[in-house]
Amino acid sequence: MISEVRHKAALAQEAAATMNRLSTEQKNTALLHMADALLTEQTAIIEANGLDLARGREQGTSPSLLDRLALNGERIEAIAEGLRQIVALPDPVGELLEKFDRPNGLKVEKIRVPLGVIGMIYEARPNVTVDAAGLCLKTGNCVVLRGGSAAIESNRKIVEVLKNALAATDMPAEAIQLIEDSDRASVNEMLKLNGLLDVVIPRGGASLIRNVVENATVPVIETGAGVCHTFIDGSANYGMAEEIAFNAKVQRPSVCNSMETLIVHEAFAERHLAALAGRFVEAGVELRGDEKSRRLVEGAKPATEEDYRTEYNDYILNIRIVDSLEDALDHIRHYGTKHSECIVTEDAANAERFVQEVDAAAVYHNASTRFTDGFEFGFGAEIGISTQKLHARGPMGLPALTSTKFRIYGNGQIRG
Repeated sequence: MISEVRHKAALAQEAAATMNRLSTEQKNTALLHMADALLTEQTAIIEANGLDLARGREQGTSPSLLDRLALNGERIEAIAEGLRQIVALPDPVGELLEKFDRPNGLKVEKIRVPLGVIGMIYEARPNVTVDAAGLCLKTGNCVVLRGGSAAIESNRKIVEVLKNALAATDMPAEAIQLIEDSDRASVNEMLKLNGLLDVVIPRGGASLIRNVVENATVPVIETGAGVCHTFIDGSANYGMAEEIAFNAKVQRPSVCNSMETLIVHEAFAERHLAALAGRFVEAGVELRGDEKSRRLVEGAKPATEEDYRTEYNDYILNIRIVDSLEDALDHIRHYGTKHSECIVTEDAANAERFVQEVDAAAVYHNASTRFTDGFEFGFGAEIGISTQKLHARGPMGLPALTSTKFRIYGNGQIRG
């Protein structure tokens, strides 16, 4: 008996040929129908989401993870707006990247084409269901979605709404598939579906990503865990530094671009760290620090080696005091995950060295790491944030979901 995973991947593959023929106008029309349907059916979506939230509370899910799971009218409106922004963006499919003639008369073109069928594996964020579908469909791809069990009711209803919306368009509803089997075996089966899936993209915590990278035979675009740092240099403006650091940790700690470790130059720390730490404590943040910072921050717990490597996604923050830019750079090289890093400084030379030397997908000077996001970068939405260096890096918008194809035109040439 054929499994759910293989059956739905095969349906998506069958739909790929139709997707490849759709015009930009046809794809945009379908996305607009999807956006409208999300708003029309938001009550039903919120009700389904309520079932997931209730189950999560019963199972003791942390408040920060419940926040990632939760949907309301405002969030659904933002998700629908993300689809409309995708519509407004240029369609990369068919873009002519190169064109040249060979001495033998062959005319060669290189164009962007869809990847084909994309397997998306992610955790308890139902907005990813819509973001992934929208980006994949705009680029002419089919998508097989496998969300986490914590969001199964939300995802089931959302995909039902999206597929129903496609019935009035030229886009095949089979282009979107949701794997409802919550057993981990369904993930492992997707990782081996060579010939049905063209690429797998994991989006979630470190263990999920590690499992995909280590076990997939299907090509993988790796999105990475976010152990992100903010370094406050000795010359930093206190008001700016306070707002940037506070925003990076507290505005939404459950996401991958939130700060996990605050690195502070000792000159700044002596003057301002106690006050800055007090603001974090008032916001409910648990502080963990090295020996130097604990002398200045009352109540801070000792930070362990493991703490500095941990993506908390919670109201927990490490603090480390350094005596130079070099020490800050060394710490980031040792503990960073190549996601998002920030320096707050008024020293132009230090800023330039930091943005030049730090090896990360996004490096900031005097701005919060929370901006590493496809929506904030103007991509409409994102499929994920890649921390690898092949194919795509950073927030992945439409071009990251394409490959290339050479088209060669001749008039009878043969190779001698």
